Amino acid sequence: MVKVGAHVSIAGGVDNAVENQLEIGGNCGQIFTHSPQVWDHGTIEDEEAAAFRDGTAESLEGPWVIHASYLVNLCTPKDGLREKSVDSMQQEVDAADALDIDYVNVHLGAHTGAGVEGGIENAASALDELEVPDDVTVLVESDAGSGTKLGGQFEHLASVLDQSAHDLEVCLDTAHMFAAGYDLSSPEAVAETMAEFDDVVGAEKLACVHLNDSKHDCGTNKDEHAHIGDGYIGDDGMRAFVNHELVRDVPLVLETPTEDGRSFAWNVDKVRELRADV
Repeated sequence: MVKVGAHVSIAGGVDNAVENQLEIGGNCGQIFTHSPQVWDHGTIEDEEAAAFRDGTAESLEGPWVIHASYLVNLCTPKDGLREKSVDSMQQEVDAADALDIDYVNVHLGAHTGAGVEGGIENAASALDELEVPDDVTVLVESDAGSGTKLGGQFEHLASVLDQSAHDLEVCLDTAHMFAAGYDLSSPEAVAETMAEFDDVVGAEKLACVHLNDSKHDCGTNKDEHAHIGDGYIGDDGMRAFVNHELVRDVPLVLETPTEDGRSFAWNVDKVRELRADV
């Protein structure tokens, strides 16, 4: 069974995410624990957490992923922002522990003048300040690579994994990879890109995929998601990717748009069609 779901809302309580996932036909997925545009995490009530855990155990294949706040910048050389980022991440891994969620996903952020090596060192050392519960794993996500943001190159991800004392893993975002210059638009391109990932980072470190098509061409560094098969990656690339041997057992989380009369449910069905269409 393919593990596929989407990033769903927790409006009204985190336990509502379970029903929201079921409504679109997903069996795994991702949430924010709070608004990703603010530092305030609020509180997850014990009853909500229990209902979320029970609902997941009863109805979903799993796993769930918590996506960290967009404000978090692990690469920053600024002490104040670093402190806020570490504190936010600590709250996320603690929430994951309370909700029995396996993963917390985070972008590395932008080095803003510290340089690539400096930014990577900052990110690894910031992550090392976290007290990560035993059953929670932090995932570093691939990036589209605009400006001074890090994570656009596989070498960035590998360096953070190597330098951190934690057993970190990776979330690959197909739209981000494509925007950063890793071609995924044909079976040959997918094979080459995934072989490079395996060589540089290691297939065993791939824990999750954000599955998104791209509204912009390869190497543009533009991060705008499209419906599966409708972007520049296209059906051929997406079919090859979801059926690639390094991806077949990895949970696929959609962050596709709601537009043209289509939303997550349509994309979940499309992924299942592409997985079967081989």
